[in-house]
Amino acid sequence: MKPNGKKLDGKVAIVTGASKGIGTAIAKHLAAEGAAVLVNYSSSKQGADRVVDEIAKQGGKAIAVRANVAKKTEVEHLFSETKKAFGRLDILVNNAGVYEFVPLESVTEEHFHRHFDVNVLGSLLAIKEATTKYFGPKGGSVINISSSASISAPPTASVYSATKAAVDAITKSLAKELGPRKIRVNAINPGMVETEGLHAAGFVGTDFQKSFEAQSPLGRIGQPDDVAPAVVFLASSDAAWITGETLVISGGYR
Repeated sequence: MKPNGKKLDGKVAIVTGASKGIGTAIAKHLAAEGAAVLVNYSSSKQGADRVVDEIAKQGGKAIAVRANVAKKTEVEHLFSETKKAFGRLDILVNNAGVYEFVPLESVTEEHFHRHFDVNVLGSLLAIKEATTKYFGPKGGSVINISSSASISAPPTASVYSATKAAVDAITKSLAKELGPRKIRVNAINPGMVETEGLHAAGFVGTDFQKSFEAQSPLGRIGQPDDVAPAVVFLASSDAAWITGETLVISGGYR
């Protein structure tokens, strides 16, 4: 704990896909613990600017930068803007992701590549940029936001579930590869969390939600603020001896 009581005082974090949902909650929680935050967005500038404004009103530091994490040049721009604004980088949260549940007969090359380009390639490009150019000699912390779908693999989610299983594998492999450089890599696998995306996909109030809640010991779907504190923990020195782990946050749902 820092002298001012904030776990991440003086640290700098990038949160991809932070203009809404879980990403927004993560950005706010990191800022509340003292980190300067780069709020990345792909399309919702208004949402990202709102997050930056809310962080500033609480006395925190944040800027918003647009980048499609599936594009190498845009990832490079994202990181250079972070260095320009805050001078360093300590924490990378790979939260940007897409999901669309479709039956097998509706799986297309476009559907496959859209999911894997953002969910898998995007995380790899961001981790590569952070670890090869920006994390200093003291290392850094990478937190990948995966999904409990990597384990539960619900019907009509074959491609999405596969991307998150890949993220889990990447987390374990890179933890071993990057550990000697004091870089920790962990993943968080949320269960069903109420976000704008979940509403837009039409999952809220459906039999899918009721099934999740029926199988969850805590009997409810999650909220973004149920996930964000775990990111703070994994990014902080409290988790200094934790790497290669996947933390499932799903109300006990399996």
